[in-house]
Amino acid sequence: MADSGHAITGEARGFPSPSSLKAVPGTEAAQAAYPYYMQFAPGDDARFWFYNSMHFPEPMSAFDMVTAEAAYCALGASNTRVHTLPTTKGIDYRILNGRVYIGGVAVTDPDEIAERTAEFQQRAFYYYENWEKLYAQWREKMAQLIKDADQLVLPTLPKYEDLAAVHAGRGVAQNHYVLEVWQKTLEGYFRMWHHHFEFLLLGYGAYLVFFDFCKKAFPEMADQTIATMVAGMEGEMFRPDDELRGLARRAVELGVDGKFVEGAKPADILTSLEQMGDSGRAWLASFETARNPWFQIGAGDGFYHYHRSWNDDLTIPFSALPGYCAKVRAGDRLERPIAELKQEREHVIRATRDLLSSDEERAAFDQMIGLSHRVFPYVEEHKFYCEHWYTTLFFNKVREFGALLARHGFFPNAEDVFQLNRFEVEQALIDLMTSWSNGSPPRGPDLWPPIVAQRRAAVAEWAKVTMPPALGPVPDVIDDPAIVMLWGITRDNLNNWLAADSAGDTGEIRGFAASPGVVEGTARVVKSVEEIARLRQGDILVCQITNPSWAPIFDKISAAVSDIGGSMSHAAIVAREYGLPAVVGTAVATQRIKDGQRVRVDGGRGVVTILQ
Repeated sequence: MADSGHAITGEARGFPSPSSLKAVPGTEAAQAAYPYYMQFAPGDDARFWFYNSMHFPEPMSAFDMVTAEAAYCALGASNTRVHTLPTTKGIDYRILNGRVYIGGVAVTDPDEIAERTAEFQQRAFYYYENWEKLYAQWREKMAQLIKDADQLVLPTLPKYEDLAAVHAGRGVAQNHYVLEVWQKTLEGYFRMWHHHFEFLLLGYGAYLVFFDFCKKAFPEMADQTIATMVAGMEGEMFRPDDELRGLARRAVELGVDGKFVEGAKPADILTSLEQMGDSGRAWLASFETARNPWFQIGAGDGFYHYHRSWNDDLTIPFSALPGYCAKVRAGDRLERPIAELKQEREHVIRATRDLLSSDEERAAFDQMIGLSHRVFPYVEEHKFYCEHWYTTLFFNKVREFGALLARHGFFPNAEDVFQLNRFEVEQALIDLMTSWSNGSPPRGPDLWPPIVAQRRAAVAEWAKVTMPPALGPVPDVIDDPAIVMLWGITRDNLNNWLAADSAGDTGEIRGFAASPGVVEGTARVVKSVEEIARLRQGDILVCQITNPSWAPIFDKISAAVSDIGGSMSHAAIVAREYGLPAVVGTAVATQRIKDGQRVRVDGGRGVVTILQ
């Protein structure tokens, strides 16, 4: 993304400058807990930043910021040093009031662009040509990484070193292994993010090139028409929901579906099924098969410690089972309309190809659509292994360290560890290691409890504050494929955000036309994972962003509206797969639409109208 190259002036059209915003009064110490390189500096006023509410819709605790830290280290390396995208490098990030703002680093010098283009052709094109082989290799790497993380064992710090270890002449005490396991836990998480970005930007880039080709050939072609040409693709990100639907069919088949009722606690349902005899035990056996590994999907998008996996908290999957069971009993269809999507996809591809005027254009079209079909499944599929399965293991491992510190009085609960940043956690662990080694009391129990309470209170205060969707001057050029396709940040969208801000509270909200169709209904504003249970059949979901674990609710809602997202965001992809209207990238929907209002969603035009 190119910056405009000048600071905001009274005449420049842009968003508030970073320096005009301050930490919420009383939370300054908590703001200062984030490392210096995450803090806004005076020179940042000259740059454009946008709030990454797609990945960080809620204020971040001190420890959870490691997710941004590790992700942007890896993303930048992939863009800048590995695949060398010609016109864009990595992403800078800053945090204020717990919110993550990001800004792209553009390449504007023609000589550097030419140099990077030559490198890109040698690097990225090799990946495109060998996609299947390299992707199979990627799966093996992720499987090993997950296995390694799962097998890390945190020492218990016994009163005395085990005699067998002494007689074996090991020569290393248990407190050293606390540090070793901690460092391996962090190293694995940073490594995972490099695997995450190994293919991702190439996938977005391939689709963006195809998208641009279609727009130049057919300027009037709608964005979702282009997206239709890659719809109906199979991917493992849909597998958890597919398994859940299979469990609903199994429940009806075994006659145990009456146990799944709205509002019932999962633990009570499982206990009841255990007492049902053979039919209940048969369903539980199917459940165990389905949940490992497919319930290793987080309730959020993998960026917050409290967004537990389905396996850790069965609330989301079990809340979907009553509706799925009812559909099975009624003989209604449960599957996504894959066959219809593929049929429409092939129809649109043939019609578009026939409209091209030369053999050369048709050959280029064939090559680009073929590449898009090869790379597209990874765009969503990698999330299951990276953001969900691995991140769930990572946060649970950090919980073990929190439990160790809590047992030694550093703070009351294991969850308190997430109020420390990652450097502070290591300091606390070394304090404990020193205390255990020399027999003196650790100093942490006197230091950390009030700090934990202060930071927890700060996060609660930050959650009450609405932050601007963007900061700084509007950039002249936006050409980072991830920023355009994933976040939906384009010049048109930024202009819509500014127009909405200056127009006041009108009844119309504009965003990306993500999935066609027109629906009127009751808006249900969902700002956190905990609020998903309020959705009722036929509601229109209004949220900051969706994530893969929310797939079951797409069978319940009639349309989706999000604050952030582009044509390749999760909300856009899943809405198209389920045939629901969707408007994404509105920036202000969750602020402007009130819960319970009646709204109209026009996914073909990208317009949401408030009717009440």
